[in-house]
Amino acid sequence: MKRRERRSRRRDTGSARGVPAVIPIINKLPFTEVLDDNGVQAIHQASMRLLKETGILVIDYPPALETFRKHGAKVDGEMVWIDEDTLMHFVQQAPATFSQLARNPTNTLTIGGRNTIFAPVYGPPFVADLDRGRREATLQDFHNFAKLTQMTPYLHAAGGTLVEPQDIPVAERHLDMLLAHITLTDKAFMGSVTSADNARDSVTMAQILFGADAIRQTPAVLGLINASSPLRFDDRMLGALEVYARAGQAAIITPFIIAGAMSPVTMAATLAQQNAEALFGICYAQMLNPGTPVIYGSFLANIDMRSGAPCFGTPENTLALYAGAQLARYYNLPYRSGGNFTASRIPDAQAGYESASTLWPTVQAGTNYVLHAAGWLEGGLISGYEKFVLDSEMLGIMARYVQGISLEEDDFAWDAFAEVGPGNHFLGSAHTMRHYETAFYQHQVFSMDNYEKWEEEGKEDSYKKANAVWKQMLKNYQAPPIDPAVAEALNAFVEHRRAEIRAGKPRSDWPG
Repeated sequence: MKRRERRSRRRDTGSARGVPAVIPIINKLPFTEVLDDNGVQAIHQASMRLLKETGILVIDYPPALETFRKHGAKVDGEMVWIDEDTLMHFVQQAPATFSQLARNPTNTLTIGGRNTIFAPVYGPPFVADLDRGRREATLQDFHNFAKLTQMTPYLHAAGGTLVEPQDIPVAERHLDMLLAHITLTDKAFMGSVTSADNARDSVTMAQILFGADAIRQTPAVLGLINASSPLRFDDRMLGALEVYARAGQAAIITPFIIAGAMSPVTMAATLAQQNAEALFGICYAQMLNPGTPVIYGSFLANIDMRSGAPCFGTPENTLALYAGAQLARYYNLPYRSGGNFTASRIPDAQAGYESASTLWPTVQAGTNYVLHAAGWLEGGLISGYEKFVLDSEMLGIMARYVQGISLEEDDFAWDAFAEVGPGNHFLGSAHTMRHYETAFYQHQVFSMDNYEKWEEEGKEDSYKKANAVWKQMLKNYQAPPIDPAVAEALNAFVEHRRAEIRAGKPRSDWPG
């Protein structure tokens, strides 16, 4: 039995049999809710009041001001006010669920409903591991995290900015990141949102990969659009959102709020503000292209009132996460939130407690799309190699948890009771032998050995064990095959755009 168990563990980390199949997560459990119907309505009405009376500041993007004016909003300078009827007319045009293409069709995502999508950490400028500590991220690190994502069965999407590769110029690094996602993984990926032109590059590369008609029918790119809280959107985000919406691609509309600094200190006010900002962005996408796939997003931490640092895994964060999911369901929209958050610099006890305190409510709330599900450290400043592995262990536990309790006839084990009888153990029963490989979640990193065995084998803690696991995963990595003609066309486009950027030329249409 132990030999088979070890083989199963090797398979899960992508060993001799290649890349493990992605394990979909469909949540069969009741969702946890912290608001009653009156509470949801109270937050909704407060949001409508904010949008109508306080308004949203639109920075340096006249096309958005004109779009809102054209569709009935009040616009004065860079301020936009919108009433409930106008706003909801457009919000209601967003789909409740949608699909996102992946290069491997079996990895194409269904976003919404009871589906939970786990995606890796997004955006850190630094990386860290046990051997070298904290350092600036490079393109090689980006490639490593893309490979680890491909090798992890509990990560359903390739994500976006796995790290910010500091050794590549800012103006062109999005090209290298997109190319890495497309060639090193066969999972659905996220596009660039650092400028409208970069969003266009993302769409063009998706067209090269899938075909223009295919991505018009089913989006292949997902962009993360952040409000510049409080109550503000800028030209960079609105420009990228416009590109994606007009191209029929998907967007996560996410206010980025540290409560107490970027919103009031009370959760009611913070939730009303978050809701107003998310709905404003969703409304804009629908004004541009009715039916644009969107995800109602929430990134919400609270400030430490003594130090000013963001806090994760707090009771307030958890309550807000649950409430955000309820609001998204109220508007019949997919929901993005949560992850494996921590303020800790290394994957220590603090990291474990804070991450678990975020991940459990993430799943129990019914979150549909989870960024930062693996690798997050130091409040999002670090992509951690060992943390990535340890977080993936927790994702596997969540995948088992959401299946709930099976109540089929065989699950009651009547033959085992008949065979074993009172006073004896079930270890060797026929029923146990039929189910021992699948009955319980098999840990890949966490150790269940007793102290003596652990001491005998070198007293290896989870940090050291995870260090060995990610290194072995990279050794075992196998690149998913890609059509050579498609790869050639992608490389040609990247070099074409790189030359334009370096020459300071405006973006031109891709002749390919």
